[in-house]
Amino acid sequence: MVSKEVIINNQVGLHARPATFFIQKANEFKSSIWIEKNDEKGERRVNAKSLLGVLSLGIVKGTPMTIIADGVDESAAVATLTALVENEFSE
Repeated sequence: MVSKEVIINNQVGLHARPATFFIQKANEFKSSIWIEKNDEKGERRVNAKSLLGVLSLGIVKGTPMTIIADGVDESAAVATLTALVENEFSE
């Protein structure tokens, strides 16, 4: 299992279009991938390959989140998704 904390810095956070890019990238990997967010409701973890799950976290600009992957390509998955977030979802 590999994990990395990232901070969402794009203007709209992880909503509609950026979430779709993120999910499309996550689905390129065989590993199970989750996004974890800590807030006043506690720790919440959702499947990073699910649009409804990702949108349900309500991640806005400046929010830290943890990308977690477990499987045969876990390191590549975390590295790729981290780069996507750090480049503010531009391809």
